[in-house]
Amino acid sequence: MAKRRSRGDGGLHWDDKRQRWIATASLGHAPSGRRIVKRASGKTKTAAKAKLKEVLRDYEDGLAIAPTGYTVKDAVTDWLAYGLNGRDTRTVTTCTILCNTHVIPALGARKLRDLSADDVDKWLADKAKVLSTRTLEAIRSCLNRAMKRAMARDKVKRNVVELCSVPTGRPGRPSKSLTLAQAEGVLTAAADSPLYTYMVVSLLTGGRTEEIRPLRWDHVDLDGDPGATPKVPPHIAVWRSVRSGGDTKTRKSRRTLALPGRAIDALRIQWERQGWQRLAAGDAWQETGLVFTSAVGTQLDSANVRRGFRKALEGVDGIVPAEWTPRELRQSFVSILSDRGLSLEEISRLCGHSSTAVTEEVYRKQIRPVIQTGATAMDDIFGGGPER
Repeated sequence: MAKRRSRGDGGLHWDDKRQRWIATASLGHAPSGRRIVKRASGKTKTAAKAKLKEVLRDYEDGLAIAPTGYTVKDAVTDWLAYGLNGRDTRTVTTCTILCNTHVIPALGARKLRDLSADDVDKWLADKAKVLSTRTLEAIRSCLNRAMKRAMARDKVKRNVVELCSVPTGRPGRPSKSLTLAQAEGVLTAAADSPLYTYMVVSLLTGGRTEEIRPLRWDHVDLDGDPGATPKVPPHIAVWRSVRSGGDTKTRKSRRTLALPGRAIDALRIQWERQGWQRLAAGDAWQETGLVFTSAVGTQLDSANVRRGFRKALEGVDGIVPAEWTPRELRQSFVSILSDRGLSLEEISRLCGHSSTAVTEEVYRKQIRPVIQTGATAMDDIFGGGPER
């Protein structure tokens, strides 16, 4: 006589259609009155019972069991559809392109429950051969966020992506900065360009491109208040950006910057030039209150600025326009001030960085002065300084 199975072990039967052993266990009734039954299958009795034990263990831990066919592609697609609500459309587009190009083709068919840290490590290592480190960080972030969403919805027990670090990828595009002589040449060559004032303000204040494009005339004071105590110089209020919601990148990015004389003159030229543009456009003009606009008053986008910037660089000795972007005016601002010996702390404040660590990390190639205070002090103490 066959031995009776112990209570709680569930049932075990052969499925001719699937050609697999099916193990089942009844776990009582749901609030609706429906019986709760968990199933697992395997090619052998032992395999089926082992899988059923895993299912029951997950259930006892309070974890719902994801559908056996739920894949990485399903998790990523769900995150793209519902996990980016409220984000800027450009962010959504970028994440979608990265996922469809690098994540889904490589890992999409893998069942989410079977994805291992080794799979992720191998994927990142393969991508490191063709992608920059920054892009590797971006695609890992996309997969990581998709896994977090899936874990929060009981589709998987743990997020293995958290266990994997980003390898070093191919070198990215190196950042560059203009020397003082090159900067003078660029501004001279751009004197007749529609972007002349934009370039002057960017270079002389160090504003981010996302902060300069939405600059409004009511945030520009070209006269200041010399009679105030303390006196108020001409300035611009960097309080907005093109980011979603109009907020600046960080809290410290919201700052008010005094204007150098050359920037004041350039902004006066822009005010006059914009008046002529308004007359020329007639009824097509859209009043936005912006300092930098298209020929009909609308806000410039990054492609407009990049195209106009490179056109303004044509003919400048030693400059290949296609190799430069508008953000490198900010790099040049840091470089030129650093060459003049301005402290790292002051440069950080002017750039609107959250800390000097950000300034050092992002602009370390532009921070160049030799720190001489220690040597000077030691010469004073011990003597033997260089002859002057």
